[in-house]
Amino acid sequence: MSYPTQESEFSSQENFQVSQSSGQLKLYGGLRSRAAVVQWYLEELGVPYEYILLDMKAGEHKQPEYLSINPMGKVPAIVDGDFKLWESGAILVYLANKYGETPSSLEEQSEILQWVLFANATLSLGLFLEDRREKEAPSLLKPLNELLSNKQFLLGDNFSVVDIAVGSYLAYAKILVNLDFKDYPAVADYLMRLSERPAFKETIGNR
Repeated sequence: MSYPTQESEFSSQENFQVSQSSGQLKLYGGLRSRAAVVQWYLEELGVPYEYILLDMKAGEHKQPEYLSINPMGKVPAIVDGDFKLWESGAILVYLANKYGETPSSLEEQSEILQWVLFANATLSLGLFLEDRREKEAPSLLKPLNELLSNKQFLLGDNFSVVDIAVGSYLAYAKILVNLDFKDYPAVADYLMRLSERPAFKETIGNR
């Protein structure tokens, strides 16, 4: 699959070891992994973090040191103090709850979770699996286009974690599989607004 995978075959770090420091948040990833999605959100939040690039080709993600963080041997994962977490969607929700401005009502929190799950479980597969793209991409992009036709971001006028979750896959679809959004002008405008954000340029836009 030619979309940002949980594992990357590109890396540059040697002699990987899990840091024992419990201070700064640590993000583990690879150059072509979904770690860039998490990194984008960390940059938006302004949370200090250390990015640790695993040499996937050398199998650093399968070493005991990293498996103590994610026993599945996938990236991304974070270590925040003594807390370890993996799966990009779960990490986004955690960061929103701890460092962002997560709404207090159950309904609004569930709406955020809805969009994050949609991005990872539905949108990503519909855009990047070649045998499903022709049929599923239009059925996903058309309602997205309608939703974005009268608002700046998915939840209204304010940028949020759900724009990270959904916007990152739209951006990767354009970058990696050259998906054309000409039939979905509101989606294209939305993606342009996201791509102009400094944090986007420093992370996904810099890949």
